[in-house]
Amino acid sequence: MTSVTEAPPPGRQAGRDPGRARSRRAVDHGAWFLVLPALLPILVLSVGPLLHGVLLAFTDAQSGRTRDTQWIGALNFRDLLHDTLFWESFRIGLVWAVGVTLPQFLLALGLALLLNQDLRLRWLARALAIVPWAMPEVVVGVMWRLVYHPDAGVLNETLRDLGLGGGRDWLSSLATALPAVILVGVWAGMPQTTVALLAGLQNTPRELHEAAAVDGAGAWRRFRTVTWPALRPVALAVTALNLIWNFNSFALVYVLTSGGPGGRTRLPMLFAYEEAFRYGQFGYAAAMGCVMVALVSIALAVFLAGRLRAGDDT
Repeated sequence: MTSVTEAPPPGRQAGRDPGRARSRRAVDHGAWFLVLPALLPILVLSVGPLLHGVLLAFTDAQSGRTRDTQWIGALNFRDLLHDTLFWESFRIGLVWAVGVTLPQFLLALGLALLLNQDLRLRWLARALAIVPWAMPEVVVGVMWRLVYHPDAGVLNETLRDLGLGGGRDWLSSLATALPAVILVGVWAGMPQTTVALLAGLQNTPRELHEAAAVDGAGAWRRFRTVTWPALRPVALAVTALNLIWNFNSFALVYVLTSGGPGGRTRLPMLFAYEEAFRYGQFGYAAAMGCVMVALVSIALAVFLAGRLRAGDDT
């Protein structure tokens, strides 16, 4: 017998199902409909203001002007290239970001390793470790201003009791203002880093540590060969996020020093804030924001590429 193969119905090519294609398009449309409620706030509250800020950077927008805002092209960016005060604030911002992020990570790593051990009252220690995270930055700034107070501050009182002097105005001295603020930044930001690293440590299988211990590996070798390789992705992510967050800090430093003394703690965000809301130069401040976003993005991309390349090599 000769088998007869039915030809596909008219309008339908072999291997294609119009009904399946329509169903797939319907699923795609339904997925967009479900994503839209979460996407709209991002577009309205993040992407929209960002685009408006970029456009504002190319204008001469100022507060209290009676005439319309004019399009001036890249004039704000040209002036910014020769603004030594801005680039000095950018340098201070880099010192602040690295000076906070590096000790923050090292101390948080040590604390996470400690809290990962089977200690008595470990739950209480973990709860106390995240207390600074629960405090608003303004409250942290006010509290540490009291700690650094030259006459009645806890720090100077302790130094007097120990016979080490005292009475120093830590936040008003050119030599100590930035280190004092960096110390507060480390204390305030360490809890979230600790929580992230502790979560990474708890995801490391205990069997690997036990096998390494059976092979005679000491604590440092177990950390280097077992713990750190498993923790590296979390460490990379949290370090990158902390660098961005610390560089863009505003409230904590504003409450502590308002950028003083003599601009020694004037971070780029503080400088842009003063240009916009103290001097009314909205267009110029927007140009500062664009430059900061671009430079930080480039630096972060280089940092992540280097760390990922180092991770691949190992």
